[in-house]
Amino acid sequence: MKMALFFPELFLLLSCLVIFLLTLGKMSSSTVRNITAALSVITFLICAASLKLEGDLFFKAYRIDLFSQLFKLLITGGVAVLLLFSHELKGIDEKIRTEYYLFLLLSALGLVMLVSSVELLTIFVSLELSSYALYLLVPMRDDHGGLRQQMEAGIKYILFGVVATGVMLFGMSYLFGLTGTTYLNELVPAVNQLITSPAAIVGIAMVMGGFFFKLGLFPFHFWLPDVYQGASNETTAFIASIPKLGAVALLIRVATLAAPSAEALVDLLMILAVCSMFYGNLIALVQKDIKRMLAFSGIAHAGFVILGIITLKDTGFATAIYYITGYMLMNLACFLVICNVSVKGENLAISDLTGLYKRAPLMAFTLAVGMFALAGIPPFVGFMGKFMLLAGALKAGHLPLVILAAINTAIAIYYYLSVVRISFCTDPEERPAVAVAPLAQAVSIALVLIIIIMGVMPAAVVDFATLAVRGIM
Repeated sequence: MKMALFFPELFLLLSCLVIFLLTLGKMSSSTVRNITAALSVITFLICAASLKLEGDLFFKAYRIDLFSQLFKLLITGGVAVLLLFSHELKGIDEKIRTEYYLFLLLSALGLVMLVSSVELLTIFVSLELSSYALYLLVPMRDDHGGLRQQMEAGIKYILFGVVATGVMLFGMSYLFGLTGTTYLNELVPAVNQLITSPAAIVGIAMVMGGFFFKLGLFPFHFWLPDVYQGASNETTAFIASIPKLGAVALLIRVATLAAPSAEALVDLLMILAVCSMFYGNLIALVQKDIKRMLAFSGIAHAGFVILGIITLKDTGFATAIYYITGYMLMNLACFLVICNVSVKGENLAISDLTGLYKRAPLMAFTLAVGMFALAGIPPFVGFMGKFMLLAGALKAGHLPLVILAAINTAIAIYYYLSVVRISFCTDPEERPAVAVAPLAQAVSIALVLIIIIMGVMPAAVVDFATLAVRGIM
């Protein structure tokens, strides 16, 4: 029975071992690609079958519940979608594509473990397993045409990441020294009693800084634009969407334990949310590279997710889960287009999307849906997510924050719609047509349908997320 609880993680670990063995041989990259995609889909199905499992492992440091299983389903589903539409890996040298798949699955394994971790050291190990695999993925980009910016991005990412990890671990030592425990269910209530202690404030700030670094929240965002631009399109698609799920799951676990007497946490999150939204949206206005634009947009969306967490209620947490799920789908839709329009895996300027509606009608439509959804335009999931987040924050009494968030929504519409305008309202200017593989077309249609269905009928997802959150409150 205990093994059944850990079966999704075991199968994902087994998948990593299979890919590792494939690196020792000379199997073609297309065969490795098919095997990896099949393993990722099977992992997703196992997570779906494991949704209702409950229990504790490793001396109660690892919890299996509906909340963790829901996030595992989302993480593995996102990885499966990414592997299906980025099957060519145009931005990765063919000689190391097998290793690339290995580290991608290892990072996913770390995230899957993270959402079940309820003890500081378990959280730390899971977080670092995911992070160090990502540090290796960034510089693995093909250096065609003398492109070397991936090396700079990789160095910045690992240096900033290691510093954030060190700060977070130092903060954990403070909290352990004050409370005598590393278990979240004992630690968070104990810290609430010591919130006026300078040592507790320093410890909390250090630990939360590490979490916010992973989420890309201001002022821990500084790595995002350079890493997005320097990494391959496929790697950026992963970084931009799937690790955010783990960060939100961790924040919700901490917030549920801190509720309802967490005023200091709420005040801190409100300030960071406003700063993230304004900084991200204002800088995104002037970007010419579409990946940098999406990086700054991601900083703004991280601020929006916080609107659900500061309510400290199950409905707010559920809305945050709904929104981050939609954000993952919207991002994957945009990066699907980027990966297919980019002929050799190069970065795309926004101007490179000129006349896309004639060069690849389905890609242009998918991009438009992704951008409309990110902008918060109905009937897509982004609109419903923002509406519910704003309504929840207003009900919780955060009127000034709601007004500022609404202003940011208006700012964001400009740069999202400018991408759609270039795609649909300009001529191709002798740019070549875009060839899209049938599998990528199928994934594109599926993403568009899910983004629309979740926007039109959000109740099922929100109700399920609410049920999952109530299980940990």
